[in-house]
Amino acid sequence: MRYVIRASTLAAACFLNLAACTGSDSRKSDPHPSPRTASELGQSARTAGADGKGTVHITPDTVVYVDKTRTRSPEHDLFAVVAVEAANKTKTPVKATGDNGGSRWKTPDGHTVEAGNSKGAAQIAPTGFTDGGPTVKPHAYRVNTVAFDITTAERGGTLTYRDGDGTEFRWKIPARNSGTAVPALKSALQ
Repeated sequence: MRYVIRASTLAAACFLNLAACTGSDSRKSDPHPSPRTASELGQSARTAGADGKGTVHITPDTVVYVDKTRTRSPEHDLFAVVAVEAANKTKTPVKATGDNGGSRWKTPDGHTVEAGNSKGAAQIAPTGFTDGGPTVKPHAYRVNTVAFDITTAERGGTLTYRDGDGTEFRWKIPARNSGTAVPALKSALQ
């Protein structure tokens, strides 16, 4: 009888622990934020490659605001230049969707600006931040920039990226220069 009580007590304790572990908890973290949740600068998202083929880990990690580059001036007040890492952790090449919808800047007032929206923004290619076209080789990563010609009031927007499945990922971008490569990116633009 003594073993039966212990066994039933043990079973009840295990059941309660299992129920507690499988319940919904709003504090649980998801290593891959929902496409509807705005991530922070520096957070990575697993995105589908062009035409839904493969997976690319996209990480916007630096933003720099400049009122001119070495060769260009903005049509509006300034350029918002975001450095973005694209990583391929698979055995086959994956094409990112920069050419097919790719990136946009959503301003604090809700206006949407396409990447490269002016002649100057379209031609920004800072040395050290342009690893080439949209295809990411197997087990590699590349760094590129995406630039927007915006007004001063449009600083601190939301970067959006539409992947190959049509899913939109968002990152909240600070209104001031921020990220891991600010000095290098700023220097490459001047």
